[in-house]
Parts: sequence; structure tokens; C-alpha cells
Amino acid sequence: MTGAIEGGAVEGGGRPGGRVAVVLKGYPRLSETFIAQELLGLQRRGLDFRIVSLRHPTDRATHPVHQAITAAVDYLPEYLYQEPRRVLRGWLAARRLPGYRAARATWWRDLLRDPTPNRVRRFGQACVLAAELDPATTHLYAHFLHTPSSVARYAAVMTGRGWSVSAHAKDIWTTPDWEKREKLADAAWAVTCTAVGRDHLAALAPDPDRVALLYHGLDLADFPQPPARPRRDGGDPADPVVIVSVGRAVAKKGYDDLLAALAALPAGLHWRFVHVGGGGLTKALREQAGRLGIADRVTWSGALPRAGVLAALAAGDLFVLASKIAGDGDRDGLPNVLMEAQASGLPVVATRVSAIPELIDDGRTGLLVPAGDPAALAAAVAELAGDPDRRAALAAAGRERVCAEFGHDAGIDRLAARFGLPAPGLADVA
Repeated sequence: MTGAIEGGAVEGGGRPGGRVAVVLKGYPRLSETFIAQELLGLQRRGLDFRIVSLRHPTDRATHPVHQAITAAVDYLPEYLYQEPRRVLRGWLAARRLPGYRAARATWWRDLLRDPTPNRVRRFGQACVLAAELDPATTHLYAHFLHTPSSVARYAAVMTGRGWSVSAHAKDIWTTPDWEKREKLADAAWAVTCTAVGRDHLAALAPDPDRVALLYHGLDLADFPQPPARPRRDGGDPADPVVIVSVGRAVAKKGYDDLLAALAALPAGLHWRFVHVGGGGLTKALREQAGRLGIADRVTWSGALPRAGVLAALAAGDLFVLASKIAGDGDRDGLPNVLMEAQASGLPVVATRVSAIPELIDDGRTGLLVPAGDPAALAAAVAELAGDPDRRAALAAAGRERVCAEFGHDAGIDRLAARFGLPAPGLADVA
């Protein structure tokens, strides 16, 4: 991993139009497996790219997919004061670029509407990125419509390059409309992973066709046919039903509602809950479980590498995700963990929020309840916990739909085409 953003080939060959700089908020991250899977898919299809990260990694472990990605990773100054000489060199070099004045004017308009230190940091990072970009780089591609796309946009304007963006969830719903509208007007194209997100962004874009729906999907090779699960029904205290959830301990995941629902389950139903994920609310959730009297039935596993997540799913009987809209408007898009749970052969209970109904057909491939309703969530969990036959039927239907409609390859092929890569079968994907 390097500091300055230098040239370098990516295994699998280049693209006709040149190299792509992929701008990420942080890399690698355990919670953003979907980005890593996308990058590996593009690498296998022959995209020549380097990764540019705005932040250094904080997770101690990585997933195997990160090891398979051979692109070099460059880190911009995370905070400008930490690398003052590099920032000064970047700014002096950026000032000589043909689009610097236009980029500065754009940034100044943004700063007047969003006068925050973060906005200043974005421009400083963009100057470093623009100054250090290898000449072979012809396009910038940002994941997330907020901070990474701001850096990519400013740097693209400075250097006269094109840029594009992949939007997801929090970045869509917490970014002001004025900023989304202006970025979509400047970007060559945008993709997003839910229909509800696509419709929202298309309404803000100068041309609705500039925004495309592109589900992340799963690499189904990671999910072979699961074995039959034990027929637990919660009647044996020595063999409780195992309820699993994977997600960060943040407000939009609704773990406070889930704990309240678990505490409301019938007294005669024996269960155990396993949570996988890090997050700032973990301490508060542990305390809530203690107040509710269920702490001894809850396992907090923390963030786990890929193998640990899949093992937790394999050991479970039921997957639950209680997503909701947080107070600041943040919400899930279409959580990959729901697809992963279904592909692992788990029945799913989730909330009817954001794009989740695009995946789960209530009553056929899973159960949906209103967001922020612990009583309804408890009723759905109790129904499935006590009925192994119903769980098996929903699990089979859920896996069938994920495998048929949410595979990884189709979306990657469509994304690769936007980068000018040849059709599948013509590219070197070895």
C-alpha cells in the first residue's frame, strides 16, 4: 500500500479507455463486502483500476475477497493536518491544472451551503488526488454519493476527467437534494442498488436514464446447497431455537426494537440470539438486554471475517433484521445480509422499509412486519420459531428466489459494460 498515487497494472489486463481510479471512503472494510465483491468481479472482467481510499482501515481482519483483489491501494491524507507537506504539494500542483478554478468555484458554492470542516477536508483530499493521479487514469468512479463522490468530482473537474458514482443507502437519504441534483448533473452516469433509490435519484437527475438500477447480488459460488437444519421448535430448553442477525449496531438497524421483541416472546419458547457486527451502539444494546432480563440469552460476537459470518448463518434457525428509518433519515438500502441469509438456507423476518420488499415477498419468501413495531416483530419471530415446517418452506422459497434473481454476475456484466469492457466471453476473465 502506497502513499502517492502512482501508476501500476492490475492483473487481468487494461480497458480500451485507460485506467480507473476507484474512490472509496475506507478500504478494506468488513462491513462493505459488497464493494469488494464488485471490485473482484471487475478485476476478473479485465478492468484496469487502482483503489483510492479516503481513510485507513480500522478492522483488524479482512475477508478472503480482499486478498483476491490485486489492485494497488493508495491512501489520501485522512486529515489534512496529518500530512501538511503532501497537502501543500498537492494544492500547489492542483492550482496549475486547467480545471482548478472551476473546481474551486464548485467547492466554494458547496462550502457556503455546507460550512463544515469535512467539506474543507474533501477539497484538500481532491487536490492531492488530482495532483498525484497517474496520467494513464482516464476516469474516476466513487462508491457513495456523499464524501467519496465529492472528492472524485472536485478532482475530476480539476483534471478534465470524467467521473461516475455508485449510490447506496445512507448517502442517498442523508445528502441534501441540492447536492444530489448537482452531482448527478455532473456525473457521466450513476448506478444504485435499489429500485426505490433509483426512482428517487432519477427524479433529481437532468436525464432519468443517467441513473440505473444495479443490484449488487451475491457470488452464489459462496453458497452451495445447505444441509437440512435441525427441527427445533423452542420446546426444549436444552436445544433452543437460534435466532441470528448480522449488522452494525447503529440506529437504522433497529436492534433496540429487536431486543424488545425478543423480551416479549412467549415464556415457554426457548431461544438464543446471536448478533454479528460491530458498531457504536453495542454498549447501549448490551445494557438494554440487561434491563430486559435477556442478557444471558444473547451472544454479542462483534465484527467477524467472512468465514465467521457464514458459520453463524449456518448454525442459525432463523434470521431477523429490524431495519428502520433513523432520526437523521439514514436507512438501509437492500441489505446484502438478507440475501446471504436466504442463500444460506435461513428463513428471514425483516421490516417493510426501504428496498427490503424488493427482495422479500411477504408470506412466500419470508415475513415482513412494520418498521419500529416490536410487538409485530415478536409475533412473527414466535410464529416461525415454533414451526420448523414453516421455516423450511420459507427458507426454500427464499433461496430459490435469491439464486434466480439476485446472482452477482448479471449486475457485474452490466457495470463492466459502462466501463467499456467487452461482453462476457470476450474478456480475459481468468
